[in-house]
Amino acid sequence: MKQEPHDDDEIEEALRRIREEFGSRRMDDDRSPSAPEPERPVSQPNFEEAEPPNSPFSVRMRLPMDTARVVYILLGLNILIYLITGLLSGNFFTPNAGVLQFLGWKQNDLIAQGQYWRLLTAMFLHGSLLHIFFNGYALYILGPEAERIYGTARFLAVYFLSGLSGSIASYAFSPSPSVGASGAIFGLIGGLAAFYYITRQLLGEFGRRQLQSMIAIIGINLLFGFTMSGIIDNYAHIGGLLGGMLIGWLMAPRFTVDDRLFPPVMVREYLDWSWASALGVFVILALMALLI
Repeated sequence: MKQEPHDDDEIEEALRRIREEFGSRRMDDDRSPSAPEPERPVSQPNFEEAEPPNSPFSVRMRLPMDTARVVYILLGLNILIYLITGLLSGNFFTPNAGVLQFLGWKQNDLIAQGQYWRLLTAMFLHGSLLHIFFNGYALYILGPEAERIYGTARFLAVYFLSGLSGSIASYAFSPSPSVGASGAIFGLIGGLAAFYYITRQLLGEFGRRQLQSMIAIIGINLLFGFTMSGIIDNYAHIGGLLGGMLIGWLMAPRFTVDDRLFPPVMVREYLDWSWASALGVFVILALMALLI
């Protein structure tokens, strides 16, 4: 007579498949204090764990995060362009002003004549080895975090629209030529501040500490900029910061908890009109550049 599978075997097989798909249960009550922490499922390498504040369940959420890739391309591009600038100048410590002008620094009279591309190319030029070092280091520190949080496409939107905001602010209020990625980097700071402000309740104490850190970074850098106002383009910094806060708020992910799964999963959602709003900001910036 043919033997039917035992019900317990079917249940165990079903539980095994659930564990492979969603990970092991995370309820603290289900494991002893000496039990080791379950390993994160190998199939979900892009998830970071975060303990939700004031949660009615002692569970660990899986926070969806993207992998940082394009930020390193931007960093390499900035370094490559600086090396080209130094090679053309015959000086890798302080590139020649004529070379910087030729490659596209921000120069008001040339922009007024129609060379609006300088508002973007100036973001990739740097005036000294120290300048590229500090901006490159800031991009290396802040960029990966911003790209993982926002996702690659939205990160690029924050970066370039912030840099454009900084260039236009400099074009409007500073007559001096300027170069540097500082406006875009201040925009990343503003974007991160916007994200941690939006998620301050969900992320609890961690989110509040991160927001305080962003505010401290903003304050220190602005104070440093104003003490060296003859060298640093503070208008570009402030313009990039404000642009980053605005674009960051529009493009930032909003996290909600999907408790239909076990353990509950933190789901990343975006405003339906975020890309349309970003396009609107770009149009406004373009009109400002034309009307200044």
